[in-house]
Amino acid sequence: MRIDFKNLNMNNLQPKDVFGQKVYQFIEEWHSPGKTVSVQTSGSTGVPKIFQIEKEKMKHSARMTCDFLGLNPGNTALLCLPVEYISGKMMVVRAMERNLMLHVRHPSLQPLEGLQDEIDFCAMTPLQVEHSLEQLHLIKNLIIGGAQVLESLIARIEQQSGCRNPAQRIFETYGMSETLSHIGLKEIYPNRQDYFTVFEGIEIGLDERGCLKINAPQLNPEVLLTNDLVELRNEKQFRFLGRTDHIINSGGAKIFPEQLEALVRQKIPGEALFIGADDEVLGHKLVLVIEGFYFSEDEIREKLKTVPFEKSFHHPKEIIFVKEIPRTPNGKVNRNALRNIIRDL
Repeated sequence: MRIDFKNLNMNNLQPKDVFGQKVYQFIEEWHSPGKTVSVQTSGSTGVPKIFQIEKEKMKHSARMTCDFLGLNPGNTALLCLPVEYISGKMMVVRAMERNLMLHVRHPSLQPLEGLQDEIDFCAMTPLQVEHSLEQLHLIKNLIIGGAQVLESLIARIEQQSGCRNPAQRIFETYGMSETLSHIGLKEIYPNRQDYFTVFEGIEIGLDERGCLKINAPQLNPEVLLTNDLVELRNEKQFRFLGRTDHIINSGGAKIFPEQLEALVRQKIPGEALFIGADDEVLGHKLVLVIEGFYFSEDEIREKLKTVPFEKSFHHPKEIIFVKEIPRTPNGKVNRNALRNIIRDL
């Protein structure tokens, strides 16, 4: 389904599947007299919730992204994210706000399959990008969100994209439902950046825990206190270090799994996560969970010897292989579900 928002006529839209019908219903809701729309959270850090968001605030968020990427009326965009969540809804709002031609594809692991024409703008999850590398050069401006972009994935993007599209730009996003999708971007291709840069009108700082504070009055009336530990470079840029609710306390030592995962993923391709498993002596022991069965435990141990861990207790006490790491419906890793799986082994 294609929707031309420069010449929108709802009577001409004929959804051919369930997802197209959901998009149609959201557009109807958007054009209704109400000032808000319903949005569901992903549930990656807690119980999923449904809350109301003001349309005007969503419009402002859409303009920030479109301005940053230089999108103009008539440009093409591809929707391949669920419209139940803010990520999918905001893709539609950006298309409406900037009068884009929106290509609607059912969310899947291979949303670019069969695509032949170049698309000016698309948002995808890392898992979707992983399965779309051959066609990725067809996307001129790509933003990747929902989960951290692995070093191994960035390397594969660089290898696949090469000079196939000299104008292509790819960014990792930072945001949440409460900030109406992302509030900052970090370029990962063709230039590699270490820090996220927030949009104009957004102020950032640190709380007493060292976690990010976000003041974005045009998106949310409250100052948002996150559980994300960050390093501030200046008043507009920050580097993500890890989440306080992911900290593993092992024998009194605090371990930040995201930092260890960033090191390990440089040596081990694919998904690798650190979690804390119950232990009678340590309280929680450090466990490395590997998705897939491409290596033996001995091979992983050998690879870990080359990882520059800062502390001796950063080495995992146990390595566990799982067929698939659980994820939420919009592709985020579900660490709580993973802990339950490990507990039941």
